[in-house]
Amino acid sequence: MPLLYIDLIEGRAPDDVRGLLDAVHHSVVEAFGVPARDRYQVVRTHPAHEIVALDTGLGITRTAQQVIVHVVSRRRTRAMKEKFYELLAANLAHRCGVDPADLIVTITENGDEDWSFGHGQAQFLTGELQ
Repeated sequence: MPLLYIDLIEGRAPDDVRGLLDAVHHSVVEAFGVPARDRYQVVRTHPAHEIVALDTGLGITRTAQQVIVHVVSRRRTRAMKEKFYELLAANLAHRCGVDPADLIVTITENGDEDWSFGHGQAQFLTGELQ
């Protein structure tokens, strides 16, 4: 936890996708202070015509290398979120060559009762997780 959905335009090599996932995870661990084994990522690839990601009037030009990250997480502070956005852009640029203009991030927050990590239990509620 958090759970990350990463949407990409198809065509990246498996090693490139793995490098991208590692960069995303590093950003989550550093910004949110989660343990290294707290890693839940789902990659979805799409033909280019299935992703339309304009710029909301900001003048941002995107390429076929765009990365859309949707984070589902317990509540995080504004400072943690801002740190995550900055780290993610920097890590993807440095490690994967992704232009920060090609990064879109959204965070959806939920509570402890909204998570089960297996065995039909709500581990945050049972006290198995904190």
